[in-house]
Amino acid sequence: MKAPNTNYVNRPVMKKDAMALVTGRAVYTDDIAPSDCLVVKALRSPHAHALVKNIDTEKAKKVPGIACVLTWEDSPRCRFTQAGQTYPEPSPYDRYIIDRRVRFVGDVAAVVAGETEEAVDRALKLIKTEYEVLTPVLDFRTAKDNPVLVHPEEDWKALCPVGADNQRNLCASGGEEEGDVDAVLADCDLVLERTYHTKANNQTMMETFRTFTYMDAFGRLNVVSSTQVPFHIRRILATALGIDKSRVRVVKPRIGGGFGAKQTGVSEIYPALVTMKTGRPAKMIYSRYESMIAASPRHEMEVRVKMGLNKDGLVRAIDVYTLSNTGAYGEHGPTTVGLSGHKSIPIYTPEAFRFRYDVVYTNFQASGAYRGYGATQGLFAVESALNEAAGILGIDPLEIRRMNFVREGQRMPAYYNELLESCHVEQCMNRAAQMIVWKDKYPRRDMGNGKVRGVGVGIAMQGSGISGVDVGSVTIRLADSGHYNMLIGATDMGTGCDTILAQMAADCLECEVDQIVVYGVDTDNSPYDSGSYASSTTYITGMATVKACGELRDKIVRLGAQMLEAEEADADFDGSFVYLLGDEEKRVSLADIAAKSMCGNDLSLEASASHSSPKSPPPFMCGMAEVEVDLETGQIDVINYKAAVDCGTVINPALARVQAEGGIVQGIGMTLYEDINYSEKGKLKENSFMQYKIPARVEIPDLEVEFESSYEPTGPFGAKSIGEVVINTPLPAIAHAVYNATGLWFHELPITPEKVIRGLGKLK
Repeated sequence: MKAPNTNYVNRPVMKKDAMALVTGRAVYTDDIAPSDCLVVKALRSPHAHALVKNIDTEKAKKVPGIACVLTWEDSPRCRFTQAGQTYPEPSPYDRYIIDRRVRFVGDVAAVVAGETEEAVDRALKLIKTEYEVLTPVLDFRTAKDNPVLVHPEEDWKALCPVGADNQRNLCASGGEEEGDVDAVLADCDLVLERTYHTKANNQTMMETFRTFTYMDAFGRLNVVSSTQVPFHIRRILATALGIDKSRVRVVKPRIGGGFGAKQTGVSEIYPALVTMKTGRPAKMIYSRYESMIAASPRHEMEVRVKMGLNKDGLVRAIDVYTLSNTGAYGEHGPTTVGLSGHKSIPIYTPEAFRFRYDVVYTNFQASGAYRGYGATQGLFAVESALNEAAGILGIDPLEIRRMNFVREGQRMPAYYNELLESCHVEQCMNRAAQMIVWKDKYPRRDMGNGKVRGVGVGIAMQGSGISGVDVGSVTIRLADSGHYNMLIGATDMGTGCDTILAQMAADCLECEVDQIVVYGVDTDNSPYDSGSYASSTTYITGMATVKACGELRDKIVRLGAQMLEAEEADADFDGSFVYLLGDEEKRVSLADIAAKSMCGNDLSLEASASHSSPKSPPPFMCGMAEVEVDLETGQIDVINYKAAVDCGTVINPALARVQAEGGIVQGIGMTLYEDINYSEKGKLKENSFMQYKIPARVEIPDLEVEFESSYEPTGPFGAKSIGEVVINTPLPAIAHAVYNATGLWFHELPITPEKVIRGLGKLK
């Protein structure tokens, strides 16, 4: 295949679904659910840890319109995990659909299905439940080897060797190191040790969790769900229900946001169980309250960093220990924790490093995947430690980074020993510094009236898919009019992957992007794809697109050459015609080739390709924040945020910029606003948008994002990922800016006005 043109790659092509969205078409799960769906709701535990001693459902069953009331006695006894991960899942099999033991406030004790929401609400109130209240584990720092076990059951199991032990409240445990860390630290001029704490932030996507299910004419369970991982959901449901995967079909409609939350099977299993029991269509729509108390938020983590440096600023050793709170169940617990070290340590190439971790069970709602997936927590810690070290040594934080950056051609021992073939992290930092005018603003400016402005910096890296694991697949075929049908298994959740894959295909096939008709995920018809997570789609499924288009081009040339009565080697394809080399007047049109393929032809003009990569090339980003702090009230306002991103070749600049801006705003929310607190009995206090504050439009700063593109030789058109790296820099950058403005270092998020005022009071 000749090198593809780039008529569409690196162009701001309008999203494929743009008009459907802005005109209000029925595209989301609840829009297309059948009107006769049973309404499914859950009776949720008021206790953090308890056993259901007795549950009386007789009165509830007699409510007019109630189809069924299901308890742990009606639930299959099949252990499973809700984590949407490739089999064998690293997350332990620690769930039943409904269990007699409830493990957090909000855990499911019963499921009710009825004709109307009113009938279901009435039935829920009539269920009489007697609990044996047990002692909960509510401090994740004391959970490991606690005498109270969150999962004492004997049929708990881990499929992968991740250091899990339910008899020690361990969902995962492990570590790795290179070099003699202790000896290097002993030889350093400065050894800085700090502990950083981030909480279990909620993804707050606009569309809550929702699913509808029905049995088709062949007795198969059909599941239509707002999910990022349709193929994994098929396996999760089959495992939980104890049926063969061939009996389950999953369809993904348009998703109203996910940010990782929908990489966990939160809502699918309950309507599926109802449909299996009743044979009726069933629908479950999570309220915002349920999406706050019983979902899959970010893992709370405490990250201890010990960093050793020479007096000139050379980082010689980094020692990271992460304690992660997985909550009541282990979804994504063993995997998120790894990124807290693997995506924070490698940026600065220390001569020795150590990374250890424990992931513990507690009696809080189970955590899950959230954009950044553990890297966010680890980068806050390591980047903040480096900023603090720079201040102690009296070195500009940009200069200390410049002397320590990883560079192209180096291997990264702390990042799976990968060879770095594309890296413009230093260029990103230089660009961001120009954008924010760092040299004129660092470190602080007194604005008068008790207000001070400070600037701060943060660097981040992420990955592009899970190396050696993730698989992307594409099927593309020539249709009878000369356009193309492209079937993908990747899940567009608002990111625009349907569009960028079409852009790549259009350039590979030298056609208009509107000639590429993209079909979303249906596990019966789409080629297998691991799903939209781990920043994998552009890099992994993009390469599958390039490979499939190359194979289809070859077939088009072959059939065209036959029609021209020539050898395949003597013909080529320009997107519109197959022509003879040296005699371009002898040609046959794509439309004629398409017609020929459907009459007297034995060559299928269709190609399928899969791609998996042995490496996961990291994108890089630098973010710089300027904040204004009112020293009398503690109010913090982010005035400016400037960022530069190296995601390799940018496939669609408009979509990439929106991705970056959205991630930055989420990071700002995590740093300044989003707080999580529990009562002494384990009840979440911030259970609505009245209590859980996310940034409003008026709080979004002057936000500017630019690109400093390297070229990744293993990626499609030189591309890497962008989806997750963009959330990681606001945390350390804003914390650094607040320090420069106030002299206060904050090691726990969010940084609130109250904390600033208390801190300033201690300085006096």
